[in-house]
Amino acid sequence: MAEYLISFNQQWVGDHSEEWFRSRGPLAMAVVEQMQDEGVLVFAGGLDEEIANTFTLDPTSGTMTFIEGPYGHRTEFLGGMTVVRVQDAATARMWAERIAEACGWPQEVRLFKGAGPE
Repeated sequence: MAEYLISFNQQWVGDHSEEWFRSRGPLAMAVVEQMQDEGVLVFAGGLDEEIANTFTLDPTSGTMTFIEGPYGHRTEFLGGMTVVRVQDAATARMWAERIAEACGWPQEVRLFKGAGPE
């Protein structure tokens, strides 16, 4: 089995009405429930959209530095993620397609390093 990260950047979500977002929630939860039922879900969740609540710890200077805010200036940031444990990339892609359809925005899929098929 291999673990894959299915994720999206908050900026990919786009501008939609509150009603549109409310209509997507049940669709996304249905996919998560199906992943749970099939035993492939490791974790799923959205992140706080307020990037100002981010903090960073940086040891690169030789002394641990605490920084309020994200590490460096960025134009995109992670909005949410799902981790699945599946047989292969094709199965990860299938789940990513279902998530993308339910949410209504793009999803990116990446294999966790060292998590290839056993």
